This record gives sequence, C-alpha cells and structure tokens, in this order.
Amino acid sequence: MVVVQPPAEKIPNPTAVYAGLDKITGRITSFEVKIGETVQFGALQVTPRACYTRPPTEPTNTTSFTEVNEITLKGEAKRIFTGWMFASSPGLHGVEHPIFDVWLTTCKAAPPATAKSAGQQ
Repeated sequence: MVVVQPPAEKIPNPTAVYAGLDKITGRITSFEVKIGETVQFGALQVTPRACYTRPPTEPTNTTSFTEVNEITLKGEAKRIFTGWMFASSPGLHGVEHPIFDVWLTTCKAAPPATAKSAGQQ
C-alpha cells in the first residue's frame, strides 16, 4: 500500500522581500514590495503578484509570482521577466540583467492585529 501525502498548504503573504545586486557598485540592497505594488530598483520595476510560504511544520518553500520591467533610455517599460521566483534557488529563478540582478529572499506576513488596529478600543 502506498500512502500519498497531500500537498502542503500555501500561505499567502501581503509582502515579498527581494534582494537586488547593482553590478557596477557591487552593493546588495534588500527591499520589500507589497503584493500588487511596484518598486523601482535601478532601471528595473519589480511587481509581485503573489507571495507564498508553507506552514512551519513543512519544509521551507517560499515562492513569488513576479513581473519585472526594464525602463529603457526612452522611458519605456520593457517586460524582461514574468514568472515564479523560488527563494531556495535564487540563481535559477532570479532576474539577471547586464547591470542589475534581483531575486526573492522571503515573504512577510501581516503583523498580528492589535485591539486598536482591529477597530476595538
């Protein structure tokens, strides 16, 4: 008899955390982006559409569906990446650009609601 485990539940998170490398300066910058919002890193615009983690009882598997546009010298947005990034494999699923690299590092959950933020006083 074969026992098959159901897939681990994906936990949606409101914020994706990326690292970006400026190859000219060698500086690595960490930046957070809320789902559906866009942040500019150098000539790149990074927009996460989803960011998932797994329960603490499961192996780590942080993923984000991300869109990346490059802003050209003419000011036009050119899509250079659309797809899933995996924090466990940044070299395989990150954005490689002649000047900038971007990869997913983690997802951030919403902070726990306090009585005041939940509308209670």
